[in-house]
Amino acid sequence: MFRLIFALLMTVSLAACVTTKPDPAAFATAEEAIAAAERAGAAELAPMELRFAREKLDAARRGMDSKQFDIAYWLIEESEINSELAIEKSRTTLAQRKANELRRENEVMREEFIAEYGEDFE
Repeated sequence: MFRLIFALLMTVSLAACVTTKPDPAAFATAEEAIAAAERAGAAELAPMELRFAREKLDAARRGMDSKQFDIAYWLIEESEINSELAIEKSRTTLAQRKANELRRENEVMREEFIAEYGEDFE
């Protein structure tokens, strides 16, 4: 009886460890995330994060080829995360550029008002 229970537990444990092949749609989702990062300007604004996303996706494909499905799954996830990071970094950089531009415009306007109305403007 003990052997039967032990065998059953071992079978269940091994079955839980078996990794299934990632859905091909997962690769498509990661590719779409990379494309979204490219559209967000990541090639210029977040090149390192975009490169990491591409490298992780390529590594995931190699993991699939070598039947390391668990590694491929995690690399796909990392690729998507790096793509999202590239998008957010690109948005942040653009917002910072816009804020700096507005700050410069405000300074120019301030200087023009002081030139027009004198120091009493402040």
